[in-house]
Amino acid sequence: MGMAFFLGGLKNGLQVFHQKKASRNAILLILAVITLVIPSVLSHYIGPETSLKVETLSLGVAGVMIILYVLALIYGIKSKDAPLSHAPIEEKTHHHLWTKQKSIIVLTLSTLGVVILSEFLIGSVEPVIAQLGVSEFFIGIILIPIIGNVAEHLVAVTSAVRNQMELSVEIAVSSSLQIALFVAPVLVFISLLLGNPLQLIFNPFELLALITGIIITALVCADGESNWLEGVELLAVYALLGLAFFLLP
Repeated sequence: MGMAFFLGGLKNGLQVFHQKKASRNAILLILAVITLVIPSVLSHYIGPETSLKVETLSLGVAGVMIILYVLALIYGIKSKDAPLSHAPIEEKTHHHLWTKQKSIIVLTLSTLGVVILSEFLIGSVEPVIAQLGVSEFFIGIILIPIIGNVAEHLVAVTSAVRNQMELSVEIAVSSSLQIALFVAPVLVFISLLLGNPLQLIFNPFELLALITGIIITALVCADGESNWLEGVELLAVYALLGLAFFLLP
């Protein structure tokens, strides 16, 4: 989002996007952080990480997060909020529209291709990073997310440059919501089925990064406007967190 705001603002000046939708997504991000903080903080008072009570808390929180994500999707689909569009509209087009079936097939194949290529790319980078002695925090929080989601990030930034801020903000925020409210909780249940339970417990460094990122995101989305300075502010927070995680042993 920071790079999108920065480059989009440099080219197009002040840009606007759907304020209500952005604020709604920002609230969901804050709720996601709250649900992640609860097991991370309270689990120490309930028992050891391997105890049944802590596992029950983690599963309960994961279930609530998945339900919240599904309900948010349903509300977003049925919402009557009209999105703003500031991209130039062509009055006539000679392109033939794809059928729904063809669109779904192409989207599925494209998604699989991106996933496979991302895995290959991450697999080739990890050994190199390990040889350089970079901390696991920096690899897991900074490098792998950038490499694994490079296609998504590219679309968000190019959309902002084309003054399609509605799409850019939606991609940037919705991808974070998808990971926080759906992917991470689902992994908790999958890990339990595989016999290697995974708890939603984060250390203070990870919680600080989550809380800081969510606060600044919610603030810049509140007014439904963006400019290059707000992009610089987001990038500054990201750079500070990246530096801190890089220096962690």
